[in-house]
Amino acid sequence: MKSIAVLLTVFNRKEKTLACLQSFFNADLPAELNSLEVFLVNDGCTDGTPDAVKAAYPSVNIINGTGNLFWNRGMHLAWKEATQIKIYDYFLWINDDTFFYTHALQALYKTTILYNDERIVVGTTCAVNNSKVITYGGRDKNGSLIIPQEYPTDCGFFNGNIVLIPSSVFEIVGMNDPCFRHALGDFDYGLRASKLGIKSVVAPGILGKCDEHESLATWCDPAKSLSKRWKAFRSPLGQDPEEFFIFESRHNGLLKACFHYLTNHLRVLAPWIWTT
Repeated sequence: MKSIAVLLTVFNRKEKTLACLQSFFNADLPAELNSLEVFLVNDGCTDGTPDAVKAAYPSVNIINGTGNLFWNRGMHLAWKEATQIKIYDYFLWINDDTFFYTHALQALYKTTILYNDERIVVGTTCAVNNSKVITYGGRDKNGSLIIPQEYPTDCGFFNGNIVLIPSSVFEIVGMNDPCFRHALGDFDYGLRASKLGIKSVVAPGILGKCDEHESLATWCDPAKSLSKRWKAFRSPLGQDPEEFFIFESRHNGLLKACFHYLTNHLRVLAPWIWTT
């Protein structure tokens, strides 16, 4: 029998978090996974999310963050807390705005068993009101989302909405890198794993629902004021230039990292150049 630690971080999305957990606990759990624990980081919620979660799901382990962790560092804290209890057979990343289909956990487990627990298994999501629109999941080397098939499909890296990581992978790759506060930590994990000889694979079918975030980020939106663009640019929720530079230099080379560091600053100042 096998154990699984479920990791997520939350901030002021009470209704979505409760709906996410409800869909997760309603999903069919493989019989082989007889031990399941959820580790939820409360990163400074002020809307009552932790109390509501504890009331509805008393078994969830709630870890209080600093309020400045954001997604990636929150996930790192959840992972760290889980490993202090034990090394589980599997670690499952989930997003608090992702809603699981009932077959999702079965599909993830069947896929990891198919590859002898030696690969990262990625789940695909679609838009909440349109199952034909793929929103998050595995991506090819060019960054395009991979359409899930009836069979597992290799991917280069992935979004962190639904990701199953076997302990054998964790022993080689470790945790997500906390040098990234919000975004890029999931992409970085998949790319680092690949460099270490660990492949990632997209599980068959769509496993849940999650709407995409804004299509045009504030930091490069010409309709926004310069002050708003600059604030968003420097925010962990935007396009933090130093973190992006680390990511680019690590995976795309120093020359490209320097080029994009300069052009991203230019795009904040004159975003209309990219729209003409």
